[in-house]
Amino acid sequence: MKSKSSTKVSAKWIFIFSTCSFFLGMMFTNKLWVPLESNNQLITLKRRDQEELQITSSDCTTEIKKSRNQDKDVVNEVYKTHEAIQSLDKSISMLQMELSVSRKSHEKMKTNDDSSSSASSIRKKAFMVIGINTAFSSRKRRDSVRQSWMPQGEQLRRLEEEKGIVVRFMIGHSATSNSILDRALDSEEAQHKDFLRLDHVEGYHELSAKTKIFFTTAVAKWDADFYVKVDDDVHVNLGTLAANLARHRSKPRVYIGCMKSGPVLAQKNVKYHEPEYWKFGEEGNKYFRHATGQIYAISKDLASYISINQPLLHKYANEDVSLGAWFIGLEVEHIDDRSMCCGTPPDCEWKAQAGNVCVASFDWSCSGICKSVEKLKFVHEQCGEGEEALWNALL
Repeated sequence: MKSKSSTKVSAKWIFIFSTCSFFLGMMFTNKLWVPLESNNQLITLKRRDQEELQITSSDCTTEIKKSRNQDKDVVNEVYKTHEAIQSLDKSISMLQMELSVSRKSHEKMKTNDDSSSSASSIRKKAFMVIGINTAFSSRKRRDSVRQSWMPQGEQLRRLEEEKGIVVRFMIGHSATSNSILDRALDSEEAQHKDFLRLDHVEGYHELSAKTKIFFTTAVAKWDADFYVKVDDDVHVNLGTLAANLARHRSKPRVYIGCMKSGPVLAQKNVKYHEPEYWKFGEEGNKYFRHATGQIYAISKDLASYISINQPLLHKYANEDVSLGAWFIGLEVEHIDDRSMCCGTPPDCEWKAQAGNVCVASFDWSCSGICKSVEKLKFVHEQCGEGEEALWNALL
């Protein structure tokens, strides 16, 4: 009996043991679950941060794109405004030149009789006015031009009316009033009616002055898009010339020809000697770029500029250099058109066969067609564009 009572555990110890086990279990459970909960919270927080970052980055990207688009829009607007200002500037320039020309014409009209002035002051619209530079001694050259590339009689009048293409031999007068040379020219003019008479004393060393007077006279007589100067020993395809110029019709100030930069010749007694060579720098220097004198074209407002400012424009010994000098410092587009300086056959012939018809042909060695009186008709037969090209030219 005594031994059995000793093995029994009292109820008090059982309660204490159970309570301790409960608390130990609670502590153990807390240690396991707290990290798990904290880990879940961290993961949740990280996800939230990532989502917020994504939202923020997408918002930033959207804002950057919007900003870039706005920048592009601003740049486009600035560009458009710049173009509009340039266009307006060109329009104002053209209007100022036209106004000056109109004033000059009006002043001339006042100085003449009412009847004659009203007829002469009306400027006829034209696409291009071509002045063929000629001299008193060049009757045979003029006839060779008439028999080749220059229309005659009714065809010449039709060319003006239908195509707006005016072609005239330009010439001044002799130093002696009503000389035999002037009377011979009067007779030739009555026969062909293809001259533009200039208020200018003829002379080889006065070509720069003659060029100024030609443009001034032509601008006062015709309101043309282009004014062309060509020598009487050069072959010209009128239709090809018109088509080439038509491509530049929308441009305000263009100077078209075969651009070159030849040496400034300081030596005396040589052809093309430049008395003012010192103005072009050191000996051996070259001229600035300018169109060769055999043929070139300028747009309306450049011809008007020459007409308005002719008393101020300096004349160099060489006419083509003078023209180039007048445009330095102006907003002028120089267009180098190599079809305006082809060689004579076989050069222009090969180009025509290849479909590249030349505007003008001449021999560089002669500054024109060598022996043009005898050779011009042959050049026209080999390199001419054909009559249809002129009448079908789209202007």
